[in-house]
Amino acid sequence: MTTISVPINLPDIDVINVRTLDNADIIVRVESTKTGTYCKQCGNYITKYHGLNKTVTLNHMPSFGNSVYIEFQPIRYRCTDCDGCPTTSEKPSWYQSTGHCTELYAKYILDLLINSTVQDVGRQENITYKRIVSIIKNHVPGKMDWSKIEKIRDLGIDEISLKKGHKDFVVIISTKVNGRSVVLGILENRKKDTVKDFLSSIPKHLAKTVENVCCDMYDGFINPAKEVFGSKVNIIIDRFHVAKNYRKAIETLRKKEMKRLKSELSEDDYRKLKNIMWILRKNYSDLSDEDKETLNLMFEYSPPMKKAYNFTNKLTSIFNQSLSPRQAKRKIKQWIANVEKSDLTCFNTFIKTLKKLWNETLNYFINRLNSGFVEGLNNKIKVLKRRCYGIFNVENLFQRVSIDLAGNRATY
Repeated sequence: MTTISVPINLPDIDVINVRTLDNADIIVRVESTKTGTYCKQCGNYITKYHGLNKTVTLNHMPSFGNSVYIEFQPIRYRCTDCDGCPTTSEKPSWYQSTGHCTELYAKYILDLLINSTVQDVGRQENITYKRIVSIIKNHVPGKMDWSKIEKIRDLGIDEISLKKGHKDFVVIISTKVNGRSVVLGILENRKKDTVKDFLSSIPKHLAKTVENVCCDMYDGFINPAKEVFGSKVNIIIDRFHVAKNYRKAIETLRKKEMKRLKSELSEDDYRKLKNIMWILRKNYSDLSDEDKETLNLMFEYSPPMKKAYNFTNKLTSIFNQSLSPRQAKRKIKQWIANVEKSDLTCFNTFIKTLKKLWNETLNYFINRLNSGFVEGLNNKIKVLKRRCYGIFNVENLFQRVSIDLAGNRATY
């Protein structure tokens, strides 16, 4: 049988022997080349040999589809400087005892967890759920290690629900570092004090680098950001959330009008409008000829819907233009005036909110910055929750999101 040599990439060891079991698993027996360790009591380096600990067997990187295990007997050393001459076992840098594996194998497991689950990786590698959780706990912090962040330019604040329909919200604080999304924190609720406490916990040298905060129209996000960062930071209402609010207005009107038309039209005529909800959500340029016919039919039956549709598209076109904040303010004020002159009332709540958050909305037009990176991250988290059938502990969620985003780089 042809054989080849494969490096095991473990420092400060000699390979004593290699054997292959009947099931093709490979066992590599090694011993340490170091001649001492640090006393667990006084911290001094000790070299007086005392004996050997029991043999440990550690998972290591698989080779050519075969499982590889490292057999190792740690050496015990005696400290002559401490009372009672206590002994200390050597602790090589290449393995962690609680995970029963080498550090290389732990990082391999973290990479396998990307877009997967603990159960699936456990079945794939034939290791227990508990051992994988131990690897995650020992290698991925449950909160941000600020020493690994050099600068925060754009900060995103958004929320997701841990349980669909239960309003069990957690808040995701994120940014981008070198082009990749990074979760800075996951907060257990969206109360103002909770958000403010986290923002205040950001080290001062990093807080000074924040230039923009992107969020939705929720006061519980906007006010803490203002109080912590002050006026030097631009608070930006993401245009997605602005659009969501004014489109909600036309959706409310659609429901009202459809209810009216159901009672007034024949069943056949009413059925012709069945796809109108989706048609209203599309860009007009993306509509098929059949969609346009349905839309025009809706406008014939409901002139208010036509007005609301045109107002919605007009406001969208304003946000699509490259305008300065001053130009945008003038155009949006004119849009508000035109709406208020009409007999439509569906936009009243939106307009009230818009007037309240003038500066935050117009800040979008400074650099056209939005929270797209936040929404993209939230989608990843939602997929992660579904894949894992729910994660309800914020520390565990932070770890799993970090793994999905960074793999074994999440070990920092």
